[in-house]
Amino acid sequence: MKYAICNETFGDWPLERAFAFAKECGYEGIEIAPFTIDPDARRISARRRREVRRQAEAAGLAVVGLHWLLAKTEGFYLTTPDDAVRRATGLYLADLARLCGDLGGKVLVLGSPQQRNLLPGVTHEEAVKLAADCISVALPALQEAGATLAVEPLGPAEGDFLNTADAAVPLIDMLASPQVRLHLDVKAMASEGEPIADIIRRHAARLAHFHANDPNLLGPGMGDVDFTPIMATLREIDYGGWVSVEVFKYDPGVEAICRESIACLRACE
Repeated sequence: MKYAICNETFGDWPLERAFAFAKECGYEGIEIAPFTIDPDARRISARRRREVRRQAEAAGLAVVGLHWLLAKTEGFYLTTPDDAVRRATGLYLADLARLCGDLGGKVLVLGSPQQRNLLPGVTHEEAVKLAADCISVALPALQEAGATLAVEPLGPAEGDFLNTADAAVPLIDMLASPQVRLHLDVKAMASEGEPIADIIRRHAARLAHFHANDPNLLGPGMGDVDFTPIMATLREIDYGGWVSVEVFKYDPGVEAICRESIACLRACE
C-alpha cells in the first residue's frame, strides 16, 4: 500500500521541513492543499510550482495531488444556478488541474462542502446536473494534465450534497469521463450506517483515491474506527491508489499524528 499525508497537517512548517519529516516517518507521498501555497492557485507562479515540486522530489516524496480545492477562495460555487459563477468555478477547477500537473500530481479531491451545499430552491437532483455542467468545463484541462477529479462524498455534519458514496455515483456517471471518479473518506463513510468495508467493495470499480482518518477528526488508530477490515478490503479489491492521512484536529501534535497514523495503517495492513 502507498501512504501519503496531507500537507496542511504541518501548519506553518516550511514545506521543505514538512516534506522531510513526512519521509522520515515512512510516507511516500504528499497531498497538497493549494491554500497552503496561495489562497488563489492562479497566483502561484511557474517558478514557485517548480520549487515545490523540487522540494518534494528532494525529500523522496511523490506529489499525490490536491485537495481542499475551493477552500479560502471567493466567488466559486459548484451547484449554483448562476451560469456565470458556475462557469467561473469550472474554469478555476481547470486552473487547479494545471497546477496539479505542474506539481507532478495526478488526483484532485473535490470536497469543499461550503461551495457545493444546496442553495434555496435547488433540489439534490438539480444540483447534480448543475455540478456536472460545472465540472465539464474542466474536463479538457484534466485530460491534458493526465489528472483525475475524485468526487468526495461528505457526511451530513459537513453539508447536504453528496452525503454518501451511493449519492455520488449519478454525478460521476452523468459525466461519463475517465477523468472523473470517486474518492472515499473513512470519516465520511463512518456516518453512513453500514460497514465501511461494504461501501468500499460496492464502489471498487470507481475508486480513485482514499483518505484515512477517524470521526473524532484525528488520524487512524487515534479513535474508535478499526482499520484492520478497511485495509484488508483495500487489499482484497486490489486498490492501487494512495491512502492519504487527513486530519482536522492537531492537539496531539504534528509529530505524534504523523508517526501514530502510519504505524496504525502498517500494523493493520
